[in-house]
Amino acid sequence: MDSISHELLHRPLFSRVPLDQGNAASRISAYIYGNVLILAALIPVAPSAENVGILVVLGTAVSTFIAHSFAESVGRSVREGSPQTTADRLADLRDSLPILSSAVVPCVVLAAAAFGWLQPRTAQVLAEVVMLVRIAGIVFVIRRLQGRRPDRSTLIGAVVLGCAATTVVAVKVVLTH
Repeated sequence: MDSISHELLHRPLFSRVPLDQGNAASRISAYIYGNVLILAALIPVAPSAENVGILVVLGTAVSTFIAHSFAESVGRSVREGSPQTTADRLADLRDSLPILSSAVVPCVVLAAAAFGWLQPRTAQVLAEVVMLVRIAGIVFVIRRLQGRRPDRSTLIGAVVLGCAATTVVAVKVVLTH
């Protein structure tokens, strides 16, 4: 059991073994989902010297991670028609980790404002731009997972995905804030 847990939590982040298509799709979905929700959380924050939004970003990441992991676990049990094993639950947690990782860069940028290295508004805009670039950049990762080299259509796809994500975030912000 201990080796199974270790393998599930550390493969393939620390190895060259490629992900199977199902795990790759789950992680890409979690990555995009996390980035979109972090961006949607960043936009309405009114930055100031006292409040740079780090807690909002962290809270969004943690709560989304928990909700996504739970939903994936329930969905897997329905798909498989049986209760989940500990290994299945750990795999769902591992596949949801990109949601948590989506908060790292914005928190670092916002921390720079908290330490006075950047103006709060500059840090917020920079964090928002970083999120859009992360979302658009996933097209290059998908291309690599498909074993294909990036070309002009990859760049166009990245721009289209970035625009689509911006639209999704705008709808979320308008409807919920």
